[in-house]
Amino acid sequence: MSKVTSKLQVTLPKALAARYAIRPGDDIRFEGAGDVIRVVPPGAEAPPGGHDVEARLALFDAATERQEARQAGRLAPRPDSGRGWTREELYERGPDAD
Repeated sequence: MSKVTSKLQVTLPKALAARYAIRPGDDIRFEGAGDVIRVVPPGAEAPPGGHDVEARLALFDAATERQEARQAGRLAPRPDSGRGWTREELYERGPDAD
């Protein structure tokens, strides 16, 4: 967590600066986003003022498709492990099973 100095300056954590390729002297943008402040690094694709409604909906739809694809991959049936039992059977075998 960073503190705000008496000159209203904030130190950016080194890990975030490295992750977003922010270097000394770069201009970053601060944007109000509801109850929070968004820090936009240089070269970010969002234009000043944000995307229009159609662009935001397209980004949301793309993110939804990616999430559905990830979930579909996780829910695929697992191959038989040859253990002689399934995970579901463990819940039926336990001492609390009725």
